Amino acid sequence: MTSPKRPFLRVLAWGGLVIVSIAALIAAWIVLPIVTSSPAGSSGQQLDVEGYPSSVSATGDDGRTRTVEAVFATGEDRDFSALVAGDRLIVSGSGFDASKGIYVAVCKVPEKVGEKPGPCLGGVPSTEGDGDSTEGAVEYAASNWVNDDWAWRLFGARSFDDREAGSFTAYIDIPASADENVDCTQVRCGLFTRNDHTALDDRVQDLYLPVSFAK
Repeated sequence: MTSPKRPFLRVLAWGGLVIVSIAALIAAWIVLPIVTSSPAGSSGQQLDVEGYPSSVSATGDDGRTRTVEAVFATGEDRDFSALVAGDRLIVSGSGFDASKGIYVAVCKVPEKVGEKPGPCLGGVPSTEGDGDSTEGAVEYAASNWVNDDWAWRLFGARSFDDREAGSFTAYIDIPASADENVDCTQVRCGLFTRNDHTALDDRVQDLYLPVSFAK
């Protein structure tokens, strides 16, 4: 006579197998783009940008022409030569490759083309899920993370506004001019876009607007 516990244990084992399989598929979905990513070259922007423009454009080695623009959330008509902590900037971009996520933050300008921008004020956006990310919500922070993959959006990434156009909007709350990683009163800094941790070595989406802080 078959023990009544055995069917239950069988169902429990199959249920566990299904859960493990689903978890493995999700992990593969997240990890695969990281391990298969290959650098696409330079963004085409030179590091010596004159003045403090509110927008820049460049055509990268991948053939895409990217544009980044920033304005003060208050509508103030001033440039980015004397930022102060608490200034809020609305950053918009177009022409980006939406299959790759980006970070938007104030970072140290690298010494030469091909080097990763950074360190960045406020670090990089958290990838710890809080389960409270609302699509399209306006949330100001020292750095923003834009990634259209549903899995990363569970961890707080903003989605692209238009995937085909590669457009996005980020909301930057300017932090103090210095932290334990970088002092933007001592080195050149800029408001950067750069590929996120899924393609850290790919410089093709590195664009920046020069910024300085008030004395």
